[in-house]
Amino acid sequence: MADVRDTQNASIVAYQEYVRQVMQERGFDDETVSQKFMLLLEQAGEFAQAARKRANLAQATDASIEDCSDAAADVLAVLLDICNQLNLNLEQAFINREHKNQTRTWQ
Repeated sequence: MADVRDTQNASIVAYQEYVRQVMQERGFDDETVSQKFMLLLEQAGEFAQAARKRANLAQATDASIEDCSDAAADVLAVLLDICNQLNLNLEQAFINREHKNQTRTWQ
């Protein structure tokens, strides 16, 4: 069984592998990319809602930092799961993209 304690201070690659293992263990490894993208959008919406409450932009009670953290972590987990299904190394993709961004002119 995958243990989240094994990922403390780990790389994104290690987090991706952890997510791969827990998705299999929890029986979510048969969902399609389309299904996972719908879940990603749902989780991003929950994150946005919690962030709006936290920033006092919504007419609701304040969201705790834990609510925001939980929602952000859910977004990351689903993103890593999608990357796994598409055989993308998110850590390397991020590094490659930042190398490109460093050569851009920002206005």
